[in-house]
Amino acid sequence: MTANLAIEPTLRHVQCLDARGLHRMAYWEWAQQGHLDAPRTVVCVHGLSRQGRDFDTLARDLASHCRVICPDVVGRGQSDRLADPAGYAVPTYVADMVTLVARLDVEQVDWVGTSMGGLIGLGLASLPSSPVRRLVLNDVGPTIEIAAIERIAQYLGAPITWPSVEAAADALRAISLGFGPHTREEWLALTRPQLVPAANGGWQSHYDPAIAVPIRAVTPALAEAGEALLWQGYDRLRCPTLLLRGADSDLLSPATAKAMTERGPKARLVEFAGVGHAPTLVAADQRAAVREFLLGP
Repeated sequence: MTANLAIEPTLRHVQCLDARGLHRMAYWEWAQQGHLDAPRTVVCVHGLSRQGRDFDTLARDLASHCRVICPDVVGRGQSDRLADPAGYAVPTYVADMVTLVARLDVEQVDWVGTSMGGLIGLGLASLPSSPVRRLVLNDVGPTIEIAAIERIAQYLGAPITWPSVEAAADALRAISLGFGPHTREEWLALTRPQLVPAANGGWQSHYDPAIAVPIRAVTPALAEAGEALLWQGYDRLRCPTLLLRGADSDLLSPATAKAMTERGPKARLVEFAGVGHAPTLVAADQRAAVREFLLGP
């Protein structure tokens, strides 16, 4: 199936509650026509420092069959920033998504989550009476390799500006080789929504640098406790689950992926050669795996 390039999303907002008050979360709504009558709603949630427009290609693929919702997680993209950086954590994000699902006024959603977005989906899907019907975990699981966290912490939140979109694309490509092969046009399409004009000219990343604060505070003890809780949540999952993995991923190990196929929902595993952390779901084979899982019987 070829993505319909004529479809463009509508930007909407929903008000959410945090420990300091209220914040607005932005979300991009995709539909070819009559989205309120679409039989399924798919929520696609991005990785740690990204934003909802990462899913443009996949959303165009799905929009003729589904209502597709791509939020900018708080602190990213068009969403507000939090007053307290400690709020940049999965419990806050899950609470925001509960509010989003209520706004969408649907009983069930399918979930596609890349990295952090997958952890948010795991948290939501593990709740009693969860609205998640099918779950796609894109290159993430309950055990997150500490080397990957350390790698990400090296660049996350750095106060960098670039003189042009092209220069930003080159710099971001250098730290995102795990995303796998992309054409220049594909990479620029992924980069443009990731940028915002800098105060003194040029361009900078479109996220709150404070999202790095909780990441840099992770200790081995905290990581171990978090891993135990994530496995408990994973073992509670009752929805069909698809696990995608970049074959060269440094965040989701082969051992963790194998364990995820053997316990809890016993996820179906699909690996992509020549890709690390994380598949962008732009390549045709990656989109096909998601589409067949979500739209199949």
